[in-house]
Amino acid sequence: MIKLALFASGSGSNVENIALHLKGHPSIEITRVYCNNPKAYVLERCKNLGLESRVFSREEFKEGIITQELLNEGTNLIVLAGFLWLIPAGLVAAYPDRIINVHPALLPNYGGKGMYGHHVHEAVVAAKEAESGITIHLVNEEYDKGRVLFQAKTALEANETPDSLAQKIHHLEKSHFPSVIEEYAMQLNA
Repeated sequence: MIKLALFASGSGSNVENIALHLKGHPSIEITRVYCNNPKAYVLERCKNLGLESRVFSREEFKEGIITQELLNEGTNLIVLAGFLWLIPAGLVAAYPDRIINVHPALLPNYGGKGMYGHHVHEAVVAAKEAESGITIHLVNEEYDKGRVLFQAKTALEANETPDSLAQKIHHLEKSHFPSVIEEYAMQLNA
C-alpha cells in the first residue's frame, strides 16, 4: 500500500481532484494533507472530502518535525499540490525520488524561485511564447530542477491573457496530474 501525503498552500483544487481520482483505490491511500497556510481554502475542502489535514509552521518544516511525522506515519510518497515553499534538504533526503510536483509551465523554462502561479502565466504571455503547458516532475533541493515525469502542452492564442492561459493550464493539471501520480505510485508499489 502506498501511503500518500499531499502538501498545499492555497485553494486546494488539485488536492480535491487527486482525492476524487484516488478515492477507494486498492493500493494508494491519502494519509493526510499538510498545509502551511491556516487560512487556505484547502482546509475546508479537506473537511468536505473527509481528509485529515494538518497546518504547520515554517519552523516545524525547516527543523524536520514534519519530516519525522511523515516517516512515523509510514508515508512513502509526497505530492506537492499547489505548495509554494522550497522543500528542506532533510525532507528531500528522506524521500529521494518520492516527492512529485506540478509546475504550470514547460520546464526548464519559467521555473525557479518566484515562478509560480500567475507569475508564470504573466511571464509566458509577455514573452509571446507559442505554447505553454504543465511539467510534472520529481523534487530535489532546487526549485523546479528534478527529473521530469510528464509534460503536456497547450497553444497560446494571439489574444492570450494570463487569466485565459491559467484556465488552460488548470485544465491540463486536472486532466493529467492525478493519473501521473497514480502511475508513478504503482511503479513504486511494484
